Amino acid sequence: MRVISGEHKGIPLKAVPGRDTRPTTDKVKEAIFNMVGPYYSKGTGLDLFAGSGGLGLEALSRGFDTMIFVDRDMKAIQTIKANVALCHYEDCCEIYRNDAERALKAIIKRGLVFDGIFLDPPYRKQQLEKLLSQISEHRLLSEDGFIVCEHSSDISLPEAAGNLKLMREETYGIIRVSIYEWSER
Repeated sequence: MRVISGEHKGIPLKAVPGRDTRPTTDKVKEAIFNMVGPYYSKGTGLDLFAGSGGLGLEALSRGFDTMIFVDRDMKAIQTIKANVALCHYEDCCEIYRNDAERALKAIIKRGLVFDGIFLDPPYRKQQLEKLLSQISEHRLLSEDGFIVCEHSSDISLPEAAGNLKLMREETYGIIRVSIYEWSER
């Protein structure tokens, strides 16, 4: 596992110890950024089920300005902090140990809006649909932003969730990536 491209291309990233966290493979990560990027001149991101922080760090390396990392597992938080330090991104990252629902409530209170949101939860369809609805309802995505959902290939997400429209979907073996964008319809 490494940073694929950008400012910190090639830096190896630490994985979360144990078997509870499933890291996004380099192949899938590269495919994701080919679909949504590949490079940015600025941006604010949210990596909601951050694990090792690989997706958020990739976005930073490719030009995002800031990233909020959230995970509920202490081992994951320690790994994210180590990986952020490896990339020297301490000044542009916020790292929180929290579950997704509470984290979104805090984000809503702060009035934050994101250019990129990465959702790679444990493979449960219902949670992704609920999260997409909350993101839409509270306008947490900028008009030019994107949401990356990584999920099991046997799950199909809806064509739309509120003002979020499914723009692209690709399958990589047992993994499916669904990309949403803001749509006024």
